[in-house]
Amino acid sequence: MAPILALLAASFGFGCPALAQDEDERSAIEQALEASGSPAIGAVRWKDGEVMIRTAGLRESGGDNAVTSDDLWHIGSNTKSMTATLIARLVERGDIAWDDTIEQRLGTHVQGIDPAYFDMTFLHLLSHRAGLVANVDQPSMLTFMGEGLSGRPMSEQRLDYAGRILSIQPSTTPGSAMHYSNAGYVIAGAMIEQATGESWEDLLRREVFEPLGMDSAGFGAPGDSETVDQPRGHRASITGPVAVPPGPFADNPPVMGPGATVHLSLPDMARYLGAHIEGANGVESAYLSAENWQRLHTAPFGGDYALGWGLSGSVILHAGSNTMWFAQFVMMPEENLAIAIVFNDGGSASQQAVIRDLVGLMR
Repeated sequence: MAPILALLAASFGFGCPALAQDEDERSAIEQALEASGSPAIGAVRWKDGEVMIRTAGLRESGGDNAVTSDDLWHIGSNTKSMTATLIARLVERGDIAWDDTIEQRLGTHVQGIDPAYFDMTFLHLLSHRAGLVANVDQPSMLTFMGEGLSGRPMSEQRLDYAGRILSIQPSTTPGSAMHYSNAGYVIAGAMIEQATGESWEDLLRREVFEPLGMDSAGFGAPGDSETVDQPRGHRASITGPVAVPPGPFADNPPVMGPGATVHLSLPDMARYLGAHIEGANGVESAYLSAENWQRLHTAPFGGDYALGWGLSGSVILHAGSNTMWFAQFVMMPEENLAIAIVFNDGGSASQQAVIRDLVGLMR
């Protein structure tokens, strides 16, 4: 995983962007692509319900297929906000409660849980306050990579993952401080799977993708391994970005889904971010109550991390990468504005500078 919190902690220099305000937006996105060094870039703005999309570059470095406005992009840890949104839906249905504990939901399914974790709730897990390590160790990661090809039910794999993590001594005192953890989201996924008897994947499709009209959304690296029908993620090399065809080594293990594996199109990013902006601004919706929209966008134990979202003053944001893609989501409720900027290679300092400039230009 890339250092996701690096952008969350950074100050967005919205004033004086390097891309001049009066430049044509299509020229600006091409300039941004060149400055980033990435094979391709996509940007979408949702403003007062209106959507603007810009793309530039190639689906595959060295190829001849240009990216399009409907192409699919992997969003890495921005998946976390979708898992939190799913949990909010399940809370409203009465399937679970925000203060359900690890012991309550997993105690009879997972052996050897360190008692320090017993009282940790969904709120602790989703705000990275449960004291968990970031990930399983590398040998376990390789095991789960193989499990992803085995056909073993994901709910079983996530219980296995939870057992490996919850037997490890806490990295910080549970409940006391934020410690960013992909593992916490996998455990939250395991908890809702045991509560509902359904997989996280099926729940996310039914409770998030379908009601918000996100028809393009799916899991893992997008596209076909034989035909370059979608953008491909890229690994860094001394000769430049190297395309990684869709397959088991083009993403995190599927077990990590609740924190890291969603892909979708730019129009569907706009639909998703637009729903969150309207929720943050108190627009009445049948999708979630005002109380639960506010819950998603508020740090439950203080600090600058809510439930799947980072906070920087009035700005709500998150970044995500599986080291082969990079995606930045930025929401400004006071301006009724949301922006997503995506690349089909891993995060870099050049990309971060481009993101700051494009956000300033697109406001």
